[in-house]
Amino acid sequence: MQFDDFKAIISKYKVIFFDAFGVLKTYNGLIPGIEKTFAYLKTQNKDFYVLTNDASRSPDQLAESYHLLGLHDVVPQCIISSGMLAREYLELKVDHGTVAYLGTANSAHYIETAGLKTLSISQLDLNTISEVNALVMLDDEGFDWNTDLNKTVNLLRKRNIPVIVANTDATYPVSQNRLAIAIGGVAQMLETVVGKQFIRFGKPDAQMFIFAYEHIRSPSTVTKKDILMVGDTLHTDILGGNKFGLDTALVLTGNTQAEDAEIRIRSTGIIPTYVCESAVID
Repeated sequence: MQFDDFKAIISKYKVIFFDAFGVLKTYNGLIPGIEKTFAYLKTQNKDFYVLTNDASRSPDQLAESYHLLGLHDVVPQCIISSGMLAREYLELKVDHGTVAYLGTANSAHYIETAGLKTLSISQLDLNTISEVNALVMLDDEGFDWNTDLNKTVNLLRKRNIPVIVANTDATYPVSQNRLAIAIGGVAQMLETVVGKQFIRFGKPDAQMFIFAYEHIRSPSTVTKKDILMVGDTLHTDILGGNKFGLDTALVLTGNTQAEDAEIRIRSTGIIPTYVCESAVID
């Protein structure tokens, strides 16, 4: 399979959307050399944004995690998290009461900044749930998978409330050969158990791309033809970008490996505009 040159590709676009995990970093840390890509983009005056399904931390905390790894050009203003869409939904649809959540205290940032009272499922008392008006699933950490998931099931049996899933990913890699269940996978299980359909935010859904498009610094001078979506996963990054009408670049540093990229593209029918070995510019 012939690979496209990433530096040559991005010369055609004004704005670059990057996925995070598998494109900028992995479980080992930053993709080696990725900081050179952002330095180059700045010299070319190209805008860039990181579109992530990670709702475990605020944009400020996510940016700080990149800074600690040595990538200083990713600032809070260029991070678009699925948690931001969940917050927008809460602001529009849940105007009072308590919002219960599955996740860490850091992930509750997205509820708190919507002006709502938060309550961790671990602190929930099933005998006093009349004020709980929504449940948000934010992260796979911060709760007991036995006690608190059972508590969640019983909350949803007793209260007919909206359930917002702020990360649609079913799994994430924790090593070269191991996966862990993400909160999106937990949501799928709970939907089956309680027989209800949850509200999801994150790639590949169009809302993520609409939200990012609306937050471009100079939207009046940028069309969809001016934007490139760069990702490592066909079913989220590439499918979502394709559906929104963007050109897409599949990179082979994460979920899709060079040895099976062609067969995955053929079998899924999800066709990226470009295929690159990585998003690194030497």
